[in-house]
Amino acid sequence: MTPLDQARAVVSRHGARTGPARRVIGMLCDGPHTLAELVRESAVPRRGVEELLSALDGDLVRNRDTYEIRAAAIASYTEAFTVPPRMEPDLDVIRSDVDAVPPPLAALDHVQATPETVARRAKWLNEQYELSGNTLLCLGDHDLTSLAVAAVNPDVEVIVVDLDDRVLAHIDTRARERGLNIRCLHADLRFGLPPTVMESSDLVFSDPPYTPEGMALFAGRGVEALRDTGSGRLLLAYGFSDRTPALGQKVQQELLGIGLVFEAILPGFHRFDGAQAIGSAADLYVCQATSRGRKAAQRTGIYTHGPQSIESSSTVDSSALLAFTGDSAAQQPDWTQPITGRSLTIDASADPGPWLLRILLACNAEKLSVLVPNNHVDVRDERGQKSLSTVVASKYRLRFHRSTPDGKHAVVVATRTGTGLLDRVHGKLGNILRETMIAESGGTLTKREARELVAAKIPGETDLRLIDLPRHRIEAIVGSA
Repeated sequence: MTPLDQARAVVSRHGARTGPARRVIGMLCDGPHTLAELVRESAVPRRGVEELLSALDGDLVRNRDTYEIRAAAIASYTEAFTVPPRMEPDLDVIRSDVDAVPPPLAALDHVQATPETVARRAKWLNEQYELSGNTLLCLGDHDLTSLAVAAVNPDVEVIVVDLDDRVLAHIDTRARERGLNIRCLHADLRFGLPPTVMESSDLVFSDPPYTPEGMALFAGRGVEALRDTGSGRLLLAYGFSDRTPALGQKVQQELLGIGLVFEAILPGFHRFDGAQAIGSAADLYVCQATSRGRKAAQRTGIYTHGPQSIESSSTVDSSALLAFTGDSAAQQPDWTQPITGRSLTIDASADPGPWLLRILLACNAEKLSVLVPNNHVDVRDERGQKSLSTVVASKYRLRFHRSTPDGKHAVVVATRTGTGLLDRVHGKLGNILRETMIAESGGTLTKREARELVAAKIPGETDLRLIDLPRHRIEAIVGSA
């Protein structure tokens, strides 16, 4: 390898934080500098500067205690390490996106960031980090930070993981219209991240629920998603009132407890339309993870409002539920792995909306009874019931029992009708669709032909699991299959 190639390799190990290392190389191109000057002006630790100097050795000129890039090589290093001009966020486009975003859900602690804040986030991220060629994960994105970042730097890969299928559909639709490199996935972080997101990202941004439990859960999942805890960074929005410093201390203790260190706290960085109890503002926490902080604690109540709040408790009469379903016990919801059994009852009474479909997809029982809120979006009217029934029609026939076993709940009873694609929702989508196509062709379609057809049908999604896709993508794939 040439010294230039070796320098590229060293700089790349900094992940998205290449700015300080690039400054060292820029100083060496500008003229002679001592080791002390390189460390002080770049803020790169001495060992890091020495590592760069060792990589550059063949192109360095040493004169006693100073170093510089030899004149003939300066142009090559300038071209390789000069940061291109930064694009500015388009505030009008951001306003349009925010105006069209689905209404906030109080049960999910949605508080809308102002368009100016979203633009500030995108600009700051693009200036502080090397986004090109790296991956940014947004854990929850009702504010649409993903769209703004992908617009100011088209060379960044953005992953959005959210519980709200409405938000995912909005982001995915706008990203596809504009050719932005954004991948949208569904998850409830209490049950874990989609497998493809684990250790996938160089930067993680999140504006979590501001409870200590919510902050710890989102931050813990963010650490699990970092590709490298040394070079990766976790960027969190969090605010508390100066009247309640004890709450702020508790949240910070939670973050420290999962192994985070605070590299910086930028006060008042975020502004919101709402959240007046904290002055409609929040700080930006720039955090680095230690090696011991890689596992998130399992949490249930993480929000400040609704059935999943930290103060909520179940009001379901389990005996009445089981008397209706005929099963001996009710399971708690978890669709991250296949759910098996002959006849099952699942208590999803805290379902904010997306759980019911995922439970039906994940379960392969002959009979399944799911308890949900009576006003559940897929249960409360004919339109919702028909939509859900259509998605799972190849697998289950559904019956909706409203106000059962009491006036606050409903039971959806699913009876097995067939087998097929929906029996393998935890496998890689590309493999499942390929095998389905070959089987339906009677063996006339080769593996290669089927693979090419699948790649054209679902570009960028072949390595994903069906269970992790946003609902609108599940509906499209099931409808076309």
